[in-house]
Amino acid sequence: MKKFSNDYKSSTKPGKQRLYRLNAPLHRKRKMTKSTLSSELRKKYNMRNITIRTEDKIKVMRGRFRGQTGKVDSVDLKSGRVTVEGIDLTKKDGNKVKVKIDASNIMITELSMSDKKRITGGKNAKTTS
Repeated sequence: MKKFSNDYKSSTKPGKQRLYRLNAPLHRKRKMTKSTLSSELRKKYNMRNITIRTEDKIKVMRGRFRGQTGKVDSVDLKSGRVTVEGIDLTKKDGNKVKVKIDASNIMITELSMSDKKRITGGKNAKTTS
C-alpha cells in the first residue's frame, strides 16, 4: 500500500486524486463524506453541506433509488458510502440486502441533533436560539 501524501493538491491528474482518496486516513475520509443540505436547512444554518451521521433523514438524488427518502442506518467511512433504512435489494434467493449509496448522491432533509455542537462549531454558522 502506498504511503499517504499531500501531493495530490498540486496535481491535475485524476489518477493521483483518486489515489489520494483511496489512501487517505479515516479522519480525512470522514470529511469527504459530506452531503448537501436541503434549501430550508441551508437558510436556517447558513451552510451548504455537512458531514453525514446516522439518524439523519435524507433524500436520494441520483441513481436507481432517486426520490426515495429514509433515515441513515450506517456510514462506512472506508468506502464513503451510506446505508439507508427502507432502501434494499431482493436477491434471487429472497434475501434482502442493504444498498450502499455514495454520500455525494444524497441530500440531507433533516439533521440528527443528538450532538448540540454539530452545527454551532461551523465557521459560517448563525447563532440560532
